[in-house]
Amino acid sequence: MLAIFNVIAPIFALMALGYCAVRFRLFPAEGIKSLIAFVNNFATPCLLFHSILTSDFRSAFNLAIIGPFYLGALICFVVGIFIARRFFVNTPGESVSVGFSGTFTNTVLVGLPIMQRAYGLDSLPVTLSIIGLHGAILLSIGMVTMELVKRDGRSLGRTLLLAAKRVLSNPLIWGIAGGMIGSFAGLQLIEPADAFFLMMSQAVVPAALFGIGGALNEYRLSDNWKQAVVASLIKLVLHPAIAYVLMVWVMRVDMEIARYGILLAAMPPGVNVYVFATYYNRGTSVAANTILIATLASAASISAWLLILGP
Repeated sequence: MLAIFNVIAPIFALMALGYCAVRFRLFPAEGIKSLIAFVNNFATPCLLFHSILTSDFRSAFNLAIIGPFYLGALICFVVGIFIARRFFVNTPGESVSVGFSGTFTNTVLVGLPIMQRAYGLDSLPVTLSIIGLHGAILLSIGMVTMELVKRDGRSLGRTLLLAAKRVLSNPLIWGIAGGMIGSFAGLQLIEPADAFFLMMSQAVVPAALFGIGGALNEYRLSDNWKQAVVASLIKLVLHPAIAYVLMVWVMRVDMEIARYGILLAAMPPGVNVYVFATYYNRGTSVAANTILIATLASAASISAWLLILGP
């Protein structure tokens, strides 16, 4: 337990620092968006590029891990929609938004720091192989599903085009693509360039955690907190549980490797669930509450998963 505490404590201490800094006006609230933009648009793409370029990324692209992760996410999406529609009597569009809230993982701002802290650099190739497909797969599924169930939106063709544009314009994709191209081409960075990417990579963990902690000040509990609790449980418990069963029991993946995908599945939902909800103006309060509740609850749930998987 002490080893797990040592892994988790610095992570959530940085998040708490970010929250308190904004809460007590020691850091400007408007600066948080800029900080997160720096992490997403500059520091993390550099980390992805450098990590993929300097690791054996091709051997880490393991369908026995990637497949269960995304199959688990798809099952959670369907379960979330069903519960929201059947038990909370939401409209179809609102139900899709709730389902998406329990599906889309915060792989970058929370996932990467925790994976590095828990399992070190050895976890990065597998982690990055999942991150590389995350937005492309889940955002496309969410947008297409929403367009199919609501009647006042654009055509399905335009939705697919918009989803493709959003994916291709994401700097994270640029970092991943650049790293893969460089890896296959046998590119080796000279010392100043290698030092530059290494320094940018080292900025990801503190900046991301401080930023997500500060961003939590934007969210408040609302009357839809019960739905948010359900979506949080789906994300923090059901998704990693499905991944565990499929990877370990069905695919027989060695636990030393499978735990990378399982722990990443246990991360809380990312800010994109709120962006998704506000874009379609459906289930926005549930999305905001899910981010708040799940991020706070993940301190306990991630500790539990680390206990199961082994730190």
